[in-house]
Amino acid sequence: MATNELLRQIENLIEYEAMIEELKAEAEEIRNNIKGEMNARETEELEIGSHIVRFTSVLTTRFDTKRFKEVFGEELYKAYTKEVASKRFSIA
Repeated sequence: MATNELLRQIENLIEYEAMIEELKAEAEEIRNNIKGEMNARETEELEIGSHIVRFTSVLTTRFDTKRFKEVFGEELYKAYTKEVASKRFSIA
């Protein structure tokens, strides 16, 4: 691929990513408006047209690594963890 073509693709990517961020912000605003309306109606589920919208409470359980290290020590924690290699793509 020629340098000019690569430069054009990088510039397009930067432009598209900026558009994506703008659209994500707009979508988040719409999402928050819908959540606000559901809270005002005191409901966790709405049927609107052919759509069902749910805004429900969810309980999750997470492993507390900080507490585990405090109680059982760093060595036991290290014995059951592993490093994973990956590649990260960025443009500056």
